[in-house]
Amino acid sequence: MSLTARHLEENGIPTVVVANARDIVETCGVPRFLFSDFPLGSPCGEPDNVELQRSIVSQALDLLETATAPRTTVQTPFEWSKGDGWKAKVFTQDQPWQTEEVKAAWLEKKALYRKLREEGKV
Repeated sequence: MSLTARHLEENGIPTVVVANARDIVETCGVPRFLFSDFPLGSPCGEPDNVELQRSIVSQALDLLETATAPRTTVQTPFEWSKGDGWKAKVFTQDQPWQTEEVKAAWLEKKALYRKLREEGKV
């Protein structure tokens, strides 16, 4: 999404990126970025919370009109209604959502990819 925004901007189409992954989006250098400190995949808020979603979209449109410098980031003032517990699951090395079977399958695919790469097949 960030790279698409940069491409559109280079071709004269102004953009605002509304997202959650602040570090990733800012690294890509988008012109205007509205950051929501919500779980990934929910940059406009919780499902069925139309009032919150409208407010976030309104802030994005305001940012489109008011940003005066490149790489402008604005953070929404909202908090996730169920608290910040989701952060403990995301920002951890343990990856508690990953079962042993899933991890083993991923390691197997990773080993296969390395083998194919060494053989020049990928």
